[in-house]
Amino acid sequence: MSDQLVRYESKDRIALITINRPEKMNALSNALVASLRDAFIRYRDSSDQCAVLTSSGDKAFSVGADIKDPPTDPDLWECMPGVGVVVDKPVIAAVAGYCVGGAFCLVQFCDLAVAAENADFFYPEAQIGFCGGLIASVAARIPHKIAMEFMLTGTHFDANRAQAVGIVNKVVPAGQQVEAAMEYARVLADSAPLVVGMLKRFVRDTVTPMGPSELHARSRGELLAIRRSEDQQEGGAAFREKRQPIFRGK
Repeated sequence: MSDQLVRYESKDRIALITINRPEKMNALSNALVASLRDAFIRYRDSSDQCAVLTSSGDKAFSVGADIKDPPTDPDLWECMPGVGVVVDKPVIAAVAGYCVGGAFCLVQFCDLAVAAENADFFYPEAQIGFCGGLIASVAARIPHKIAMEFMLTGTHFDANRAQAVGIVNKVVPAGQQVEAAMEYARVLADSAPLVVGMLKRFVRDTVTPMGPSELHARSRGELLAIRRSEDQQEGGAAFREKRQPIFRGK
C-alpha cells in the first residue's frame, strides 16, 4: 500500500482520488487536508474530465477532522471541492463506512454520490460543541427539516435513508461503490466538457445558496492566493532591495 495520504490515479480522463489513512479511519489531519487540496488543484488543472473521490479501507470514508491533529493550516475548507478549490469539472463521491462531520461536507460539495450499504452518515458537532459552519448549506441541497434534523441532532443516516432524502444518488453492496461511481464517471468523461462545466457553474454560482462559512471561505481563498503568490514575494523583495518589482501574475 502506498504511504501517500492521498493517492491520485488517472486513466481514460478519469481521476481516482483516494483518501489513504485507513489506520486512522481516514481522519482529516493537517497534512491530509493539504494533500487533498493539492489533489483537487491537480485535477482542476489536468486533462481529466471527471473525478471519483473515495477512501481506503472498509470501515470509514472518513471520521472527519482529526482531533489530535486538526486541520488549521490549511484549514478544512481549503480541501472542499467548489469551496477551497473551485472546479468546473464534476466530482463523484464513493462512500463506505462512517462518513462523519467534515467528511460529510466533502460529500455535500461533490456533484454526485454513491454509498455502500454499510455507509453511516452523521454530523455530531452540535453534541460535541464544535462547528466550522460549512454544513449549513446542506439545507439548500436536501429538504429543510431533514437538513435540520441531520445538523442539530446528530442522528445517524444509513445508506438507504441518505438516498431517500437526496444525500446520495445510489446505494450498492459494500465493495462496489467505486465501480458504481466509475459508471457515472465514464458517462461524464465522454460528455461535452463545455456543457458540463456551464451547467455546474450555473448551479453552483446562481442556483444553490451558499452558507456564511462557505462565502467566507471563498473570500479567504482569494486573499490566501495573494499571500502565497510569487508576486507578493517579489513585491517584498523589491521593496527591500529598493528596485522596481517585476510581477508575473503568479
